[in-house]
Amino acid sequence: MLFIVEKPKNLFLSQPATPTSTAQPTDDLKVTVEQDVYYANCTAVREADKAPLHRGDPGYSKKLDRDGDGVACE
Repeated sequence: MLFIVEKPKNLFLSQPATPTSTAQPTDDLKVTVEQDVYYANCTAVREADKAPLHRGDPGYSKKLDRDGDGVACE
């Protein structure tokens, strides 16, 4: 899974926000978080619309790759 987190907007300000700078937002405000993905079996992979999984993909497991060719749930 991949989550992108951006700087939250202040939705409940008591006064209107006034810009303190004319600088443009930068990409360093974004944070990328990748969590471990686990599929119990190939049925779960297919239900998540992620089949086939390749070696290195989130959720790939040797137990899902029966012939050991690096492609699971073919």
